[in-house]
Amino acid sequence: MIATDRVPPGSTVTAAYYRKFLQDILRPKIRQERSAMFAAGVLILHDNARPHASGAVSEILDKYGWRVLPNLLYSPDMSPPDFDLFPKVKKPLHGKRFRSIEEVSNEVT
Repeated sequence: MIATDRVPPGSTVTAAYYRKFLQDILRPKIRQERSAMFAAGVLILHDNARPHASGAVSEILDKYGWRVLPNLLYSPDMSPPDFDLFPKVKKPLHGKRFRSIEEVSNEVT
């Protein structure tokens, strides 16, 4: 299951923004689409970016009882999603042209 959120242009992802995403978008989506995960325990894989590793985010993950999968230290040359996730996301978009960010957003969501 993939939950997405498009950050508004000119905005940045902060700890507060990411925490709100976890609470308002990801948690309800898991509850709706994968309710059995709540019983088995939710595992989160995110990178070690400051907003993801903040105390506010750790607090909400602890509150929900969600575990964070260990992640390799950041390396711009070896990002696991580059090898597995992104090619799968990009394949259906191959050869298509988009005139605006809204068209891209509609296509991928």
